[in-house]
Amino acid sequence: MKPASTSALFAGPFALATLSAPDEPEFPALVTPDGFALDLRDAFGEDRLTTLDVLDRWESALPRLRALAAGPGPARTALTDLRVHAPVSPRQVFQSGANYRQHVIDLHVAHRAPGDDRPESERRAEAAEIMDRRAAEDLPYVFIGLPSAITGPYDDVVLPAWAEQPDWELELAVVIGRPAHRVPVEDAARYIAGYTIANDLTDRATVFRRDMPQIGTDWLRSKNAPGFTPLGPWIVPAESIADPDDLRVTLKLNGETMQDESTRDMIFKVARMVSYASQAARLLPGDLVLTGSPAGNGMHWGRLLRDGDVMEGTVTGLGVQRTRCVAEGAA
Repeated sequence: MKPASTSALFAGPFALATLSAPDEPEFPALVTPDGFALDLRDAFGEDRLTTLDVLDRWESALPRLRALAAGPGPARTALTDLRVHAPVSPRQVFQSGANYRQHVIDLHVAHRAPGDDRPESERRAEAAEIMDRRAAEDLPYVFIGLPSAITGPYDDVVLPAWAEQPDWELELAVVIGRPAHRVPVEDAARYIAGYTIANDLTDRATVFRRDMPQIGTDWLRSKNAPGFTPLGPWIVPAESIADPDDLRVTLKLNGETMQDESTRDMIFKVARMVSYASQAARLLPGDLVLTGSPAGNGMHWGRLLRDGDVMEGTVTGLGVQRTRCVAEGAA
């Protein structure tokens, strides 16, 4: 698949992408919102330059990118003539769960304890109080994903034969621009290069180990099949996104809206997520911090992914990704 439209592809004057011409290797590109791309290998004078290389030197690269976007510069190629890949190949992927207030409240209300006959309004109010207390006193829930699960924003997603309940989870993804370790919340924004879109697919049937339930979650199997993290299409610089904590996250399945929520509903905001991840790990340029998914997953609707489904995901100012599901072994 390719972008359906080349008008107003994203917010701001430019974004980063990883592209390729037919039968040619991938290259890092500066993309303009009118649908044209500039090969950064030529602009930077480096034949083997990658998007990760650009992020590795983000502080010095950003002024050059601004100048390239503003000036006439070298010839540019229409995106319609190029293939769009995942915008970056990160070294590390940090995923998170249970980070949208309304989503977690809905889950709390849905899983009523036996004998709890209180009206839903009372149980919902109790859940809201718990979420408010969690935001004030508790910690985000962050775990590790594999870069090998990443695929492009328009690539087919192969549903493994063993995945009984494949589900979608559209998310705002943070792209790190500077090495970050033990970063305070108030400084976290300085370490963010930009933002992109991630669909963090999950096989619900394998989230919990059936053979050893006392161990808990099995994120390796449930989330890390090849292609289970469609990413992109672009990395939009942080300076072009006025408020990452006020963006609309929308996923459509075969044209029907399934998820539609603002990042305002996040329990732990973007800066706190980045700060928290950095307390334990050293974040590197190009790393991804996924910020959780809002209500409206397939389990909520009683409708999981199947062969032929088309997912369309958007986040305000970050573009659109479209991926088609293909059953393993299907032609």
